[in-house]
Amino acid sequence: MASNTVEDVLFPGIDVRVERVNDFSSFLVVEVVSTAPPGRCPDCRKQARRVHSTYQRTLDERPLGPRQVIVRLRVRRYFCDRKNCSRKTFVEQVPGLSERRRRSSTGLTSSLRSIAIELGGRPAARLCRRLRMTAGRTRLLRLLKAPAVPDRAPRVLGVDEFAFRKGCIYGTVLVDVEAGRVVDVLPDRTSDTFAAWLAEHPGAEIICRDRASAYTKAVKAAAPDALEVADRWHLLQNLAAAVEKTCHQHRDCLRKRAEEETATEVSEVAPKLLPPAELPRTQIIERTRHRYEDIHRLLEKRWTISAIARRLNLDRQTVRRFRDTDLDQLLASARERRPNGVLEPFKVYLNARFTEAQGQVSGTRLFLEIQDRGYRGSRQVVRKHLAALREGTAEPVRADIPSPRKITSWILRPRETLTDSQNERLLQVRLACPDITRACDLARAFADLVRHQRGYLLLEWIRQAEQDAPKPVRGFAGFLRQDLDAITAGLPLPWSSGVVEGHVNRVKTLKRAMYGRASFELLRTRILTQH
Repeated sequence: MASNTVEDVLFPGIDVRVERVNDFSSFLVVEVVSTAPPGRCPDCRKQARRVHSTYQRTLDERPLGPRQVIVRLRVRRYFCDRKNCSRKTFVEQVPGLSERRRRSSTGLTSSLRSIAIELGGRPAARLCRRLRMTAGRTRLLRLLKAPAVPDRAPRVLGVDEFAFRKGCIYGTVLVDVEAGRVVDVLPDRTSDTFAAWLAEHPGAEIICRDRASAYTKAVKAAAPDALEVADRWHLLQNLAAAVEKTCHQHRDCLRKRAEEETATEVSEVAPKLLPPAELPRTQIIERTRHRYEDIHRLLEKRWTISAIARRLNLDRQTVRRFRDTDLDQLLASARERRPNGVLEPFKVYLNARFTEAQGQVSGTRLFLEIQDRGYRGSRQVVRKHLAALREGTAEPVRADIPSPRKITSWILRPRETLTDSQNERLLQVRLACPDITRACDLARAFADLVRHQRGYLLLEWIRQAEQDAPKPVRGFAGFLRQDLDAITAGLPLPWSSGVVEGHVNRVKTLKRAMYGRASFELLRTRILTQH
């Protein structure tokens, strides 16, 4: 079996001959000569016949183990014999090794470009130093070139927004849904920008989108023949928001029923009731009350939402929620956010025993009693609760009410995936409030027609929801009617925005790694080049 030559090891498949290898302590200098056939003129493409001269080029090559490799390549300069060609001489390029106006080999350039695509500037430069590749961040960024955008849009185009800064600045990502790759990235999410892109890149037959009105306006203006497809996942997400809002609005019904059951439980344990207790002034309740007062005081002075958010160091959505929600509802929500703790299931029993003994009861004795019933907490927690009962500052036993989000998840999940306990609790919720029951029936019917792609039932569902549904679900039905064509088209077709959402998550990762220290063009280049 023939042994490999030096050329086969260092330059496989490249037309060069190694003349000498100089071994130094930290690097290797390899002197090579080109053996490629005469090249062609870059301008007129005529093959050269006469050699003008030779000279030596120095190229950086990929490291060999712990040592850097420097290639000293001797190349030929040729005459161009075509009289009408403006170029008189030209230098040959060795395919796979050298490129015009580059001081690094083709292989090293490709490796540096791959590292820059994945890491960007400074992180890529740090990795290159560890790999013994000579490359600074500026050089690495210069290697990044955004690929050309095709003249025609893909047949199935997906469009969605992503945030440069959430709540302030947004961009748009365009995806070829069939190929699963990003086509282009736009610097904003306005209808004018998207419409201009569609006008410059015709050919989209199907456009998958969420329910953003700006994209709808752009499609109708620049691509009226394209079929709009509303994403099914976003429809279910909007439905879940409407159902959750309904559950929020009717928590009093759930609380009333749960308190009746709790009162029955207490009466079975002991016939006497606890003395009336004051509402506990916990930290979260006091903070909610003060925040509500501060926001409404500034609203009375005609401050804007943004100004209030800056003044109080709050998110603008938080300011809007305090502006639009009653104080009682905010306080109830604040009380419900407090963790139940290990003692919560045993408070009914402790309160009843405390009342039965008229306060003359040992904390250690009660601790041992509830320990036999499954309590796994400390003795000190029981003593603190008894002390609060004696002072009249104990928090009343809260009814066990499932959160609106939990109720919504029970409603929208397939029924066969619910446990017996979840089915029982959902039944209790339905018995407590007829409005939640109606929202549950409508939501399950809508989820069923979406999952089984029964678009022909959509209009009838909208009519039923507009007649007797709770207000949030009725509003959701009104939005469906406004976008009826796109939703009806999206139910039977296999296309959706799932691929687009995946790319939006990838864009978020890239943005968090480098945006803010670099330009939009660099972010766009990395999005388009990284697959």
